[in-house]
Amino acid sequence: MALLTLSGIRVRYGSVEVLHGIDLRVEEGEIVTILGANGAGKSTTLLSISGLVRPFAGEMTFGGTSLLRVASHEVVGLGIAQSPEGRRVFGAMSVLENLRLGAFCIRDTARSEQTLQWIFDLFPRLDERKHQLAGTLSGGEQQMLAIGRALMAEPRLLLLDEPSLGLAPLLVRSIFETVRAINKRGVTVLLVEQNARAALKLATRGYVLELGRVVMEDRAEALLADASVREAYLGG
Repeated sequence: MALLTLSGIRVRYGSVEVLHGIDLRVEEGEIVTILGANGAGKSTTLLSISGLVRPFAGEMTFGGTSLLRVASHEVVGLGIAQSPEGRRVFGAMSVLENLRLGAFCIRDTARSEQTLQWIFDLFPRLDERKHQLAGTLSGGEQQMLAIGRALMAEPRLLLLDEPSLGLAPLLVRSIFETVRAINKRGVTVLLVEQNARAALKLATRGYVLELGRVVMEDRAEALLADASVREAYLGG
């Protein structure tokens, strides 16, 4: 059984339907990427999984448990954490306070401190700046913080929404190497990313969304080699 399964998920904002029956699965240990143009429904798919947007039709399960009537904070408790598009760090709080906030559902303080040390090992810059206000960090440092905050919840599934957005190429490479290291530690990853080439080189499998529908699904290397994907997302 897949770790995460979406079957026929439909979502609307007001009267406008934006997801038209999404089918998607993520197996334990995978990195799966969702590709698509702006407005394709990628972020809405992640928000639906997190419980921040409610589908009006379809089924969604995580580890065999339906997510459709689970509150968003309970979704985190089940083992799903999201690093959102735009980072959304709490600028008036320190780096350390942001990170500890991510562990709100973890009752074992000693375990949380071990997770915190792992995050500082992943992102030494955060350790150096742990007492600095998050709002004064660079864009790349805020992205590290957003990922670290999600990891503090000790998720089985990490949702990443545009982690490379607005970052310099060298930092993009570093972020993707870190995502690979996170996955090797046993965290399954569902990744939304505009940098399709980098995402597919990182991922196990991929889905292509167009206007709220899955139009293609395959292994990452097959999508990289597909002529239509190359033309639409990889610059020919």
